[in-house]
Amino acid sequence: VRVRAARTDLPFEVTLHIRDRCVCLQLQRAARAVSRCFDDALRPLNLTNGQFSLLISLNRPQPARIGSVATLLGMDRTTLTAMLKPLERRGLVKVTIDPKDRRSRVMILTSPGKSLLVKATPIWEKSHAQLEHRLDSANVEILQRELSALSQVS
Repeated sequence: VRVRAARTDLPFEVTLHIRDRCVCLQLQRAARAVSRCFDDALRPLNLTNGQFSLLISLNRPQPARIGSVATLLGMDRTTLTAMLKPLERRGLVKVTIDPKDRRSRVMILTSPGKSLLVKATPIWEKSHAQLEHRLDSANVEILQRELSALSQVS
């Protein structure tokens, strides 16, 4: 379907074409549905799926730099910083100056944060298994590989 530049309105057929073929739209719809599933499952722990992803990304032997976690989670540093604030207030994460580079900040998962992850992980595992069950098992690895490739698009 092609649109001529001289038109002043967009034919409805173009709308339908984009609705049915737009990878971005389909990914957004799927991401929202999956996010709701995990948000609902994690709600009893007063945790969102985004917060869980952030906490799990901090479960590592050494403190993580804000920039590297932002890249891992596919967000900018400002968004990550805003996402950290409620977790800091709850005492789940501590943000400190990086001893190797005083201009940078590092994030540390606190003991209460680790305890919450211990409770949250089985919930995530159950939700993830239910989600995978809805997909064709032969295609799960392909889907993960393709989504990873798409996340590299800049």
